[in-house]
Amino acid sequence: MKKWLKATSVLLASTAILAACGASNNDTNDQADSGSSEDQTYSIGVVGDVEREVWEDVAKRLEEKEGISLDVVVFDDYVQPNSALADDSLDLNAFQHLAFLNDYLESSGEDLTPVGYTYVSPMAAYSNEYDSLDDLQDGDEVVIPNDATNGGRALLLLELAGVIDIKDDAGISPTVSDIESNDKNIKITEVDAAQVPRSLGDAAAVIANTNYAVDAGLVPDKDGIFVDTDDLSQVGSQYKCAIAVKAEDTDQDWVQKIVAEYQTPETEEKIKEVTSGADQKAWTDNDDIKADFAQVQENA
Repeated sequence: MKKWLKATSVLLASTAILAACGASNNDTNDQADSGSSEDQTYSIGVVGDVEREVWEDVAKRLEEKEGISLDVVVFDDYVQPNSALADDSLDLNAFQHLAFLNDYLESSGEDLTPVGYTYVSPMAAYSNEYDSLDDLQDGDEVVIPNDATNGGRALLLLELAGVIDIKDDAGISPTVSDIESNDKNIKITEVDAAQVPRSLGDAAAVIANTNYAVDAGLVPDKDGIFVDTDDLSQVGSQYKCAIAVKAEDTDQDWVQKIVAEYQTPETEEKIKEVTSGADQKAWTDNDDIKADFAQVQENA
């Protein structure tokens, strides 16, 4: 348990659905920041239908209140939204928690930064065979995401459930090679995060991210046989998902307006609606996301 509490970081690749990304050039941004009512069009990358529904609702309100047109670009993986933001195909993205963003920055060398929290999402285990992870049998297969942060979080979930033990020096994002004991000889299979729920019929259990689970018709609190965060208010900032932009855009007026419109009671209600209550808002009145992210980077 001590290791789990110390390791509070880890949620969130394949083919991206890359639609038209709207205006994303310096001229457009300059016009918007100078107060022009023309060409205030920006693009945001999200993953899955759940986030699409939330952001389309936000976009509608932005258009009405601020005259800002926000194109919601939907991807089906966790790789392309950051790459598209880095190469200026997008103006913002909103799909990842701070640990995942830090992992991307360390491997890519890009200069992206979080500007506002969105939601907190649990990770859960699901099974068509068992009602509890305690029921796993010798040699059973468990499918987990194959990316570093989500795969590590899935392994920590299995440890918290008493299925495996992880080496004390494994860090906050353990890998399969960090498993110290596996008494039931569980076979752990790593696949793309988007494919995990689709493995439910073939494996004894799967451990899936909430957005992909909900897209597949699963509800963590209802269908999950083990959920890693019973009290989301106690979840560390590493698990909190965020809106990200290029560092040079952090203080742009249009960025602040988009973040402000997202962080409203209307959005909170929409999140609860589309996730059947699984996800909860991650923002508060006293957020210091820059300081939080610096802490995540220091502890990684």
